[in-house]
Amino acid sequence: MFKYFPTNYVWNLSVDLAIEMGARIGEIEEMCAPLQEAARQPDAAGTRAFRETWARMADKLCGLADEDETRGRLISAGDKYSRAAIYYLTAERLQAHGAEGREALYRRFLDVFARGVELAGENCERVEIPYGDAHISCLYVRAEGVRGPAPILVQVNGLDSTKEMKYRVGLPAWLAKRGVSSLVIDQPGTGEALRLHGMTAVYDSERWAGKVVDWLETRLDVDAKRIGLEGVSLGGYYCPRAVAFEPRFACGVAWGANHDWRDVQRKRLAREGSLPVPHYWEHVRWVWGAKDMDDFLRIAENVHLDGILDRVKVPFLVTHGEKDSQIPLHWSQRTYDQLVNSPRRELKVFTTREGGVQHSSFDNSANAGAYIADWVAETLGGRTSV
Repeated sequence: MFKYFPTNYVWNLSVDLAIEMGARIGEIEEMCAPLQEAARQPDAAGTRAFRETWARMADKLCGLADEDETRGRLISAGDKYSRAAIYYLTAERLQAHGAEGREALYRRFLDVFARGVELAGENCERVEIPYGDAHISCLYVRAEGVRGPAPILVQVNGLDSTKEMKYRVGLPAWLAKRGVSSLVIDQPGTGEALRLHGMTAVYDSERWAGKVVDWLETRLDVDAKRIGLEGVSLGGYYCPRAVAFEPRFACGVAWGANHDWRDVQRKRLAREGSLPVPHYWEHVRWVWGAKDMDDFLRIAENVHLDGILDRVKVPFLVTHGEKDSQIPLHWSQRTYDQLVNSPRRELKVFTTREGGVQHSSFDNSANAGAYIADWVAETLGGRTSV
């Protein structure tokens, strides 16, 4: 794991994620060099400094992109807007819930991301699925070289990722080359669903996953018999749970097993360490709609997979990083062991030889992501060669 800030795991994770999404090292250096002292400051002061430098870089890139647009250089403009969006999002995720200007920064990020995708002509379309009184926002990426209905992999966030992060890390593009479409969603508790519509997380993930399948079944470009589901980080709980209770999914993938999140919370509360996002307890209460810690711990008691996975009757891939700093490796074995009725279950632990050894391979996603993409293509009838 690349550690720009020797004493700050949260900031290092954020920098690594930005690199995985496409940040440039020269821009990383320009943003992070002035932050060494701030990385040692109390959380609130430090995150303000982080936001200022990263948003400043994003603003500069937007200015350069605007100059490109004026000259008709739209592809170049799109590339710059896309990197600016990465930096806006990275800054936004570090802010406390309710921090002044956070929602405006997030809306700015959405606008700039959309502009970058449009000008660069990317294979990425925003779609919305009705849900409750609002909608689930999604990014739809079409399979390449496929005539007629294509297989598709629905991809869901973890505790604090967004659909744009998952899109930029690269799995949808890797799948498209393999003849598999992607639908990357902001499910309740994440991204737009939480920030703009107040839709908090629910433990019974089949509730929203079923609505997604309903919508996909209406599309002529989707093969309804070949719909898979993948989840990253906390999605390593949401995904197996949804596949267990929603039999229309044809396969499942956990990119980072998260078998017993309640146990992880109990131990984290006891030691108050290794926090994956800043303002951690405030953040999880926001995500789950808990009024206080007692309420949150009551909700968390439901977030485990024991007694559930024997319902899974489709192929399932469980992956985990060998040196995961957030979720202990042994939980991946627990998930695998309980998939007793899956006709093809597999446990893949990413080691230092392949890379991607940290939580959900956020330290190096390329080889891990390619492994997942190949497995999905083989399972859903895509291709693994040109």
